[in-house]
Amino acid sequence: MLFVFPDYYKNFKCIASSCRHNCCIGWEIDIDADTAAFYETVPDELGKRLCKNISHEGDTHFILTKDERCPFLNCDNLCDIILTLGEEALCDICTEHPRFRNELPGRIETGLGLCCEEAARLILGKATPMTLEISGDGDTQDEIIRKRDEIISILQNRTESISERITEMLSLCNSKPLREVYHYVPLLMSLERMDSQWEDVLEKISQPQPIKDDFALYIQGRETEYEQLLVYFIYRHFANASDDEGMAERAAFAAFAYEIIYAAGMALFAENGELSFETQVGLARLFSSEIEYSDENRDIILSSL
Repeated sequence: MLFVFPDYYKNFKCIASSCRHNCCIGWEIDIDADTAAFYETVPDELGKRLCKNISHEGDTHFILTKDERCPFLNCDNLCDIILTLGEEALCDICTEHPRFRNELPGRIETGLGLCCEEAARLILGKATPMTLEISGDGDTQDEIIRKRDEIISILQNRTESISERITEMLSLCNSKPLREVYHYVPLLMSLERMDSQWEDVLEKISQPQPIKDDFALYIQGRETEYEQLLVYFIYRHFANASDDEGMAERAAFAAFAYEIIYAAGMALFAENGELSFETQVGLARLFSSEIEYSDENRDIILSSL
C-alpha cells in the first residue's frame, strides 16, 4: 500500500479560536459509532450535556444551537470536550477535519481541504511547486494517476501563463472549453447555499468585467496562488475519475474553480482597488465550502462541464 500526501500537509495546525470561519459553526457534525459509545460513558456534568445534545435520528450527530453552533463550542470559540477530556475524546470528523482521504486501488491519498481558512493559507501561500510525499510499497501508476501527474507537471510549468497551462490541461483531457464565467451564474445561483456571502460574490461576477487587463497587471507576480489552487483541485478530485469522461469533467472542474475565484477577485479589485492575500484566501474557502463540500452541488457542476 502506498501513502501519499502533499509536502505542506504536515505543516497544518488548527488555529482554534483565532479562526474567522470556525468549522464548529454552520456544519452538521456527525459522530462515529465508537465515539458515540464512549460519550455514553462520560460521567458528571459533561456526560449530561453530551446526552442532551446528541441526536440519534439518522446518523448520530450533535444538535446545533439556534445560531448553528456546536453545543460544545464555548463563548471563547474553544471546545469544551477538548478542554475537559482532551483531543483524544473528539469524534473522527472533528479529529480529521479539514483533512480528506481518498482510498484508491493500492494507495491512500490524504490532503487538506480548502474549506478551512488556515489550510487555504498554507495551500495558496506556498511559493514553491507542490510535491507529493509517498511512502509504503507498491506500484499503482495506472492511467489516471499517470495522467494526473502529467497535468500537475503542466500546471507547474512557470514558463507559461496560467491560461496557457489551463488550455494545455483541457486539451490533454479532451475537456469542453469553458464559457465566460457570467454564463454559469444562474446555475450557481440555483444551487443550495450555506453562506449569504456566496450570493454576494455571484452577484458581483454576474456581468462581464471591463477591467481584465488592469487586474491581470495588478495580480502579476501572484500567479503561484492560482497555480496552487489548480494543483489542489486536480490532486484532490482527478484520481476519483473512472473513465475518460470523468477525467475530462474533473479537469474542467479545476479550470472552472479557478475561473470563478479569479473572476470574484477581479470584481473585488474593481470595487476596492486591491485584492489582499487574505481576501483571496476567503474567496477560495468560500468556493470550496459552497461547491466542493456539497456532493450534490459538485456533481451538478461536474455534469454541466
